[in-house]
Amino acid sequence: MSLPNSPSGPGSRRPEGALRRIGEWCARHAVAVLVLWLVALAGVQVLQRTFGGEYSDDFSLPGVQSSQGRDVLARHDPEAGGYTGQVVLHDRTQPLAAVGGQIADAVTDLGRLPDVLAAQSPLPPPGSPPKPPAPGTPNTGPLSADGRTGYLAVRFRVPPVTLGPEYLAGVDRAVAPLRAAGVQVEYGGSLGELARPRTDDRLSEAIGFAVAVLVLLAGFGSVLAAGLPLLTALIGVVCGLGCLGLLAAAFTFATVSPTLATMIGLGVGIDYALLLITRHRQHLMDGAAPEVAAGRAVAGSGRAVLVSGVTVVIALTGLSVSGVGFVGKLGMAAAITVVTAVLGALTLVPALLGLLGRGIDRFPVRRPVAEAHPAPDGAAPGGRRRYAQRVARRPWWYLVGGVFVVAVLAVPLFSMRLGHIGDGADPVSFTDRRAFDLMSSAFGPGSTGPLTLVIDRSEVQQADRPALAEQAQQVLAGVPGAAAVTPLRPTPDGAALTATAYPAQGPQQPGTTTLVHRLVHTVLPEAVRGYDAYGYVTGTTAGQVDFLDSVAGRLPLIIAVVVALAFLILLIVFRGVLVAVKAAVLNILSIAASYGVVVAVFQWGWGGPALGVSGTVPIEGYVPMMMFAIVFGLSMDYEIFLLSRVHENWLRTADSRASVTHALETTARVITCAALIMVSLFAAFLLSDNIVVKMLGLGLAVSVLIDATVVRLLLVPALLALLGPRAWWTPWWLDRVLPYVDAEGQAPRAPRRARRAAAAPPCADRPGPRSSNYGPDRRTRLRR
Repeated sequence: MSLPNSPSGPGSRRPEGALRRIGEWCARHAVAVLVLWLVALAGVQVLQRTFGGEYSDDFSLPGVQSSQGRDVLARHDPEAGGYTGQVVLHDRTQPLAAVGGQIADAVTDLGRLPDVLAAQSPLPPPGSPPKPPAPGTPNTGPLSADGRTGYLAVRFRVPPVTLGPEYLAGVDRAVAPLRAAGVQVEYGGSLGELARPRTDDRLSEAIGFAVAVLVLLAGFGSVLAAGLPLLTALIGVVCGLGCLGLLAAAFTFATVSPTLATMIGLGVGIDYALLLITRHRQHLMDGAAPEVAAGRAVAGSGRAVLVSGVTVVIALTGLSVSGVGFVGKLGMAAAITVVTAVLGALTLVPALLGLLGRGIDRFPVRRPVAEAHPAPDGAAPGGRRRYAQRVARRPWWYLVGGVFVVAVLAVPLFSMRLGHIGDGADPVSFTDRRAFDLMSSAFGPGSTGPLTLVIDRSEVQQADRPALAEQAQQVLAGVPGAAAVTPLRPTPDGAALTATAYPAQGPQQPGTTTLVHRLVHTVLPEAVRGYDAYGYVTGTTAGQVDFLDSVAGRLPLIIAVVVALAFLILLIVFRGVLVAVKAAVLNILSIAASYGVVVAVFQWGWGGPALGVSGTVPIEGYVPMMMFAIVFGLSMDYEIFLLSRVHENWLRTADSRASVTHALETTARVITCAALIMVSLFAAFLLSDNIVVKMLGLGLAVSVLIDATVVRLLLVPALLALLGPRAWWTPWWLDRVLPYVDAEGQAPRAPRRARRAAAAPPCADRPGPRSSNYGPDRRTRLRR
């Protein structure tokens, strides 16, 4: 129950803030607000269906050596450049030469498709016998030794995934005669990416929603109260996805972007609505009118929602610091639905609360309850209070126990191997997986990830070019890690030399990455030594290695920027240096633990097959970066929700341990419900066919689970008990320059002179007149 002289009590004379006015206005004009949201929802969907773009994966990075090599090929041999895809053919009953006519027709028809530079048949010219590989030399294609497996090499001017699903129909028509003749036809390489089935995560979303309904029913005890967060979160996400589709017409967003945006948008949307509704129902139980209760909820918890949303958006947009457009746009995609979730929480939620009035607890499934009040003096403490008191008595034990659990989970992190997940990890229902198996069986694993070597000798004198070619051919003979390297051949204008290197391992294996680095940094520089020439390794596999190197090199910068910005936000909101440091450190620990679980499952194979992953796979290069931004932002949700209550009680009582105890009591149920919903939403995406989505779903689910249990139940209360009043200390000179933001809408700001006088470092367990910049002394001065 609010104290009479507290800012939330009847005796308060504080002017109503902007958020309270917004909340009350939306509650009093509920029909208008609801109509505006529905019109916006319908309008965005119509625009998106009419003008929206497609999603595609573009890992290319301008300026890296693989892109430079592709540009050299485009200038000197356009038909050899571009993006390579394979049409893999296999006949169980006879050699492919028996259907040579159909193969020739397919090559002709493929060559006529838009954006196709060239298409090459696996068969030798008519009348020429097949040329077997030299003794001891592996057969790298395009025709297997038994003549029953081969591939058509198709080079595209642009990445095939950018051409849209309708383009695949033309490819299907070109190879239809081969399928009619009984030949198995599969698509590999970049063409296989185009042919992958579109990810349909509706089952995952439905399961996540079903679990969320059960959790909300258990937490609220009312059908209407449980359905309202789901409805508002869904409306916000659909609006956000519509805006994302419109942006996709102008920018290239990854295929995983809508799924990622849905995961994050639903999670934070339900969380924010849950927090507001909990506060609103408590105000109703205290006797406030529905419109007033909605306004107070937005004025109080709405500030925490706003601060939390800003923190999540900053963490996501911080991915743009990577300088990798692909990764930065993934963060932008998720940030869009976070913005719509915040808007929905601050406007749509109070509107529906005002529309329902006191009928929010209609159709109860049990006795409705709202926020818990602390046990009155002399009453037996509840379970959460007893637990908080035990933590306060022995904080070091709980702190060490929590750190031990997190450290054990984080152990696999130190063996993390970044890479690109190849076609071999896809389900066998995917055509690119079947093409991968056929190619690997007939030509070896390296045939699925060939490397194109380019030597630009345009600046070399004509007389010196033969000597350069001879020197380079000698250096390229017997490169460690390469199954075979084809002879160098000049481009039509003679200005460049090209060859193909076939790795001894598959594209996602560490040996292939090592081979690319060896070719770029050692072999090709040696091949052109003494000449004004430059060597490049290009192709899809080389581009993926360059992408991974760029992402891995910039991950520390992203971590530093996101942590610094989040630290600054917490410092501004709670005005406690140690509180902000604690939050940043604990969030990093929970992220490290989630990284460890992802490595153990996918890279070590502990349970990977049960999740539909074939064998062990590396960690996709941009997944750690995405997980860090998302997890750090979401962890701040619970941090702000809990600390705002601790801070509120600290301002009223100046008793640090009692404030922690009270905050755990009043927020335990809402944070637990929010965490269970978030975990269920993320874990449901483990059913996706996309392995990257599986990684993100598992990592995010584990991180939220760790954050809501180990961090919130062990580490946070233990650290706050150890820090005591020191947690809220800020030097007077820093307090003077920091802007003022009230996360809960509870604490009025002290005059600058009072803040400066109270900013001395704490010297006792309980603050005195000069021991802290917050406490009863400050409140007394304010009332005077």
